[in-house]
Amino acid sequence: MKLINEEIVAKRMPTRLAINSILKGVFFLATIFGLLVLGVLLYRIFTQGFGNLDLSFFQNFASRKPEEAGVKAAFIGTIWLMATVAPISLFLGVGTAIYLEEYARKNRFTIFIQVNISNLAGVPSIVFGLLGLTIFVRALALDRSVLAAALTMSLLILPVIIVASQEAIRSVPKEMREASYGLGATKWQTIIKVVLPAAIPGILTGGILALSRAIGETAPLVVLGIPMFIAFLPRTVFDTFTVLPMQIYNWTSRPQEEFQHVAAAGIIVLLVLLIIMNSIAVFIRNKFQKRY
Repeated sequence: MKLINEEIVAKRMPTRLAINSILKGVFFLATIFGLLVLGVLLYRIFTQGFGNLDLSFFQNFASRKPEEAGVKAAFIGTIWLMATVAPISLFLGVGTAIYLEEYARKNRFTIFIQVNISNLAGVPSIVFGLLGLTIFVRALALDRSVLAAALTMSLLILPVIIVASQEAIRSVPKEMREASYGLGATKWQTIIKVVLPAAIPGILTGGILALSRAIGETAPLVVLGIPMFIAFLPRTVFDTFTVLPMQIYNWTSRPQEEFQHVAAAGIIVLLVLLIIMNSIAVFIRNKFQKRY
């Protein structure tokens, strides 16, 4: 019987090796294609927009003249938005994950909540914009403020943060919890001192992906009525503002070729801001990974 199985495996081996080689080539070509498309996009963006990156580009507000247009209001507004979205979404998302994993009993109600959270991750962003318009802009009368947009964006990325935080908390070994309980720590002390520090790398990974999505979303902001052109800076979270994606969308919709170059410069600024934000989060994640 063993000899028959070895003969069958020997006969099928060339076919399996051939299929493996074909699939390896297909996957390699798919990777190269993605890198080529990314390279072409980056080349076009940098060649068109790098010449517009100077000090005045960051000091000027948006203008009808491309040579005078800048990203001052949009850049500061983006920082305001992300500085508001990050604490709201991380606090609510991680708190929900802690409750579902450490406190909630596994019953039909929690299963129902879990299923709905997973489904919300696939809902189109414009639906969250309609929800934010109904609740935050109209019902709570927050108007087109930083806070209204931040709450809407927080709803948009909450499912991703919750699911990622749950997986990170679930991956913490039970032995670490049991050792903490054996030393006399309470459940809350175990969560704060043991579980969360060990889960921070996974939590930050989900947070990075979620915030990266929030910083580039335009559809919810369009639904909320966030203006594309303002000539002032927000001073509080209740002030009107604009962000880089809205400003870039405004420039790309103009027929003049010069505005296409200005839009490319705005995209470069957005990419750099995104890279800086992600780099900080990756640094914190790696620091905790080395510790635990």
